[in-house]
Amino acid sequence: MVDPIYLDYAATTPVDPRVLDAMLPYFNETFGNPSSVHRYGQQAEAAVESARETVAAALGCRPDEIVFTSCGSESDNLALRGTALAMREKTGANRLLTSRAEHHAVSKTAEQLEEHYGFQVEWLETDGAGTVLPLTVEKAVCKDTAIVSVMYANNEIGTINPVAEIASICRDHHIPFHTDAVQAAAYLPVDVQSLGMDLMSLGAHKFCGPKGIGVLYVRKGTPIFPLQTGGGQESGLRAGTQNVPYIVGFAEALRLTAEEREERIAHVRPLRDRIIGTILEEIPDSRLTGHPVTRLPNHCSFAFKGMDGNLLLTLLDAAGFACSSGSACKTGNPEPSEVMTAIGLSPEWGLGSLRVTLGAGTTPVDVDAFLKALPKLVEKARGLTGDKL
Repeated sequence: MVDPIYLDYAATTPVDPRVLDAMLPYFNETFGNPSSVHRYGQQAEAAVESARETVAAALGCRPDEIVFTSCGSESDNLALRGTALAMREKTGANRLLTSRAEHHAVSKTAEQLEEHYGFQVEWLETDGAGTVLPLTVEKAVCKDTAIVSVMYANNEIGTINPVAEIASICRDHHIPFHTDAVQAAAYLPVDVQSLGMDLMSLGAHKFCGPKGIGVLYVRKGTPIFPLQTGGGQESGLRAGTQNVPYIVGFAEALRLTAEEREERIAHVRPLRDRIIGTILEEIPDSRLTGHPVTRLPNHCSFAFKGMDGNLLLTLLDAAGFACSSGSACKTGNPEPSEVMTAIGLSPEWGLGSLRVTLGAGTTPVDVDAFLKALPKLVEKARGLTGDKL
């Protein structure tokens, strides 16, 4: 048994102490409601608007294009449902384009829009690396398309999609384009002018900010309906008392991420490459999932033939390693994830997935310990799995 080693940074990250320090005064010192007209409210409102300006600067957009939400999933919901409904009212468009490799916050929202709101969903195919190719989007868009949603980087297999090219196609066809950048923002550029999307979702806890706060970037002029009505906060798109300390925390976490991105990449990428190379060389019947090159610099994901991935996670946890079998939301599901199916893996391979993701706290010693322990644990998991697969 080694000291516990955390290798699940794609699920969540620890809050940076500098972020926590920025948040603390807004819990009990500057505690006012930003909607109040007195000085307490004015101080809180000033903090929110300062944070909005910080986020806008990091994204290369206008402050009034930033909507604070409770998380990345809420941002996805607002983008997809709000824009689909607004576009249908404006133009009569009734089709949604997305893929089965998306986070459930997108794919399940698309399914609900089809089942209960009368939209038609066209599921974009991915290649074997989980990439949605621009040509696939080009062939699928039509005048009846209300919105296209393709994630920036896949949370489960780390593949980076060519979102700037897809955004250009959508712009040529006058169709709003949304990208879920929740997993991408920690390590990839998020300047919305160079990327070109109309809507982009972010969640702070993926880049050392607090859980429970997200952002939706909405390009000025993009048709969108609010999903939560009430007091008219967030430009009327997200009613509810603003969470001032968490908004401040989001802004500080994103500012630090933008400032330190290259340094963070330089730390995790060599460790990632060592894990990938060692596992593929030393563990029989193993394969890398996701793109071998165009992938997040902190992200390793594998499939092991003839093994129960959830059983491996249990063995890893008992040995002191926190990993994932894909999305944190998928734990305990006995079926291969939609992503494993989308990239063409059979259940014999798809059930044996493992995601290992790194962060600022990961050390070479951690990686050594993990690589030493994993081969025997995979062998043990295969033995215990037996004929169950």
